[in-house]
Amino acid sequence: MADRISLYALTRPELSKLLASWGFAAHAPLLWRYLYWESASSFAAMPQLPAKVRHRLEAETTLGALPVARETHSADGFTRKYLLALEDGAVIETVLMRFTGRVTACISSQAGCAMGCVFCATGQMGFRRHLTAGEIVAQTVHVNRVLGEGERTPTGDRARLRNVVLMGMGEPLHNYEAVMQAVDILLDSAGVSLSSERITLSTVGVVPGILRLAEERRPVHLAVSLHAATQAGRAALIPVARKWPLDELMAACRTYSATTGRRIFYEWTLIEGRNDGESDARAVGELLRGLPAQVNLIPLNPTPGYAGAPGRSEAAARFQQILAEEFSLPSTVRQRRGIDIAAGCGQLAAAEAGPTRSAADAPPRPGPPIPAGSSPMPSSRR
Repeated sequence: MADRISLYALTRPELSKLLASWGFAAHAPLLWRYLYWESASSFAAMPQLPAKVRHRLEAETTLGALPVARETHSADGFTRKYLLALEDGAVIETVLMRFTGRVTACISSQAGCAMGCVFCATGQMGFRRHLTAGEIVAQTVHVNRVLGEGERTPTGDRARLRNVVLMGMGEPLHNYEAVMQAVDILLDSAGVSLSSERITLSTVGVVPGILRLAEERRPVHLAVSLHAATQAGRAALIPVARKWPLDELMAACRTYSATTGRRIFYEWTLIEGRNDGESDARAVGELLRGLPAQVNLIPLNPTPGYAGAPGRSEAAARFQQILAEEFSLPSTVRQRRGIDIAAGCGQLAAAEAGPTRSAADAPPRPGPPIPAGSSPMPSSRR
């Protein structure tokens, strides 16, 4: 299978070129429809394709559908988490989240993560490898397949995914080429047909990647996890902050917004008694002063490697009030989804794999002292 072509890794022009080289150019649109509108799980599920086409596909390509190694459903019915198996034995996480009027898929870009954020279950397990573009796309197809199997629109059509966030396992900008190939495929109007306004890429602060996004004017939303509002705070929590300090990160964010005209979503996890106070809110406001920005406040998803509790709703409300009244900064408090099924990044994979390099036999770490105005977070996006 390793030398076969992954169909999910091909853009529509690339797929058309492949079939044309076999003398089957006329069948490319139907194959594309089977891949993305029908979410076909096998070549046998493509009956309108001639047998000779299916036989060639079976011999030289792989569909790339990822088998489910484990599946969990939240008690409220709004969230499903899938542990998907890769050919080499690695597993990745994909989360289907339902909100009023929309369905969002949180997808992974790597198996494990090299960023090493001390609060993140994925960071604690270390880096295994980059995902291919096909493996990234396959996660969205899996979610669409699940939706199509269970629901239909009033006109009888399959229910469709409308939002994708690259906030699962891995750092998207560390796997830039594959992620952008996947984004191009997801944006194709004849395929998954996501709007550029409905794809969000979240980074822990990979400065070269942010600048490249700006230069290429990639049509996706950018979210940046601050973790802390001071360099000392970030360096204590995020190893890559030593490579790309806070001042360089903020300069890159200014360049991005000035070049693209887009605002950035800045993520801040609320941890009770540690970074959810009024001084923390003002530190964020000062850091983002003058920037086109929105702050996403995220209740902590606790992990075994860190002792901390989510900030209380009253603290979140006061945080928002300060950002709005003193800095004119819009903010939202992210709805918590799937807490009962370990829906935070890497949590299910870590449970499946058992203890990792995060000293599982030791008690949870309280973490280093956090300088005033900084923000301990469990991960870059989770």
